[in-house]
This record gives sequence, C-alpha cells and structure tokens, in this order.
Amino acid sequence: MEIGCFVVCVSGWILVCSTMPTEIWTWSEVESIVLTSSNYFSNLWKDCVSDSTGVSDCKGIPSMFGLNWDIHMCRALIIISIILGFFGAILVLVGMKCTKIGGSEVTNARVTFAGGMNYLVSGLCSMIAFSYYGNKIRAEFQDPNFRAQKFEIGVAVPHLQCLCWEGSMSIKLKEQTHACLQAP
Repeated sequence: MEIGCFVVCVSGWILVCSTMPTEIWTWSEVESIVLTSSNYFSNLWKDCVSDSTGVSDCKGIPSMFGLNWDIHMCRALIIISIILGFFGAILVLVGMKCTKIGGSEVTNARVTFAGGMNYLVSGLCSMIAFSYYGNKIRAEFQDPNFRAQKFEIGVAVPHLQCLCWEGSMSIKLKEQTHACLQAP
C-alpha cells in the first residue's frame, strides 16, 4: 500500500512539473487581411506571436515589475508546489517501512507524515494556481467591459488543467491515505 501511494504521489508531482514548459496557455487570433493572420499565445513565462506561415517569435517577459500580481501569484504557487512535492517525495521515501532508513518505527511514521503534509500543501498550491488562472481567462473573455485584447483558454490549458487537477488530486488523496496509514 505504501509503495502504491508513493508511486501515485510522485506521478502526480511529475504531472504538475510537466505543466511548466507548455507554451499555449492563452491564445488569441487577429485576422488583419485575407491571407495573413496573427496568433498571440502566452504562458506564465513568455509571450509569443505567430503568423499564418507558422513563424513564431517569442520573448520572455522583460520586467518583473511590469507583471500583474496574479501572474506572480500563479508562478509562486506552482514553484512552491514543485519544491514541496520534491521534498515530500524524499521524506516519504525515507520514512517508508520498506526502506529502513529513518530509524525506529515511530520516527519513520513521523517522517512519512511530514512528507504527506508536504504533498498536501503541494497539491493545494498547484490546484489553486491552475484553477485561478483558468478562471481569470474565462472571466476576462466573458466580461463585456474588458477592453484589452481578449484571450481564450489556449490549446494546452484544458489538458494542463486536467493534468494538474489530476496530479493535485492524486497528490492530495494519496497523501491523506499515506498520512492516515502512518499517523503516530
């Protein structure tokens, strides 16, 4: 049971990590004339423009102070989620009964419980970040008073949100199972 919970938690952490390098989180298309159109797409780290010929030009976001607070929040939550998931995996690996690394049975239970709590916070952080980001895109798109360029949820975001929610939920559920099995 412990090994199964550990594998599901690590796979959930890998799913959350896999959402970081994906490019098309938001997407917008602007048609200027019949033969050309521009596609704007972005993620938390860069903005890109692509034309109808398929040529893309991406640039990193130049200023930390130029970003909205919500992008900073999503970045921070995802990075915290990845770091806590990593340390949670190490703690759970050390504290499992089958590894015999942590010392006595009570110490192993406490170490595993601490790793499970890391997984719980990791799953919550990633779930909050992706849910907020998706809801922000939806709210701006449907707001009739929003005058800036409207973006749609990108090609990758439904898959990212599905992966992230799946990863977050698997981290949370298996962490709770893991913590209940190992509670001192």
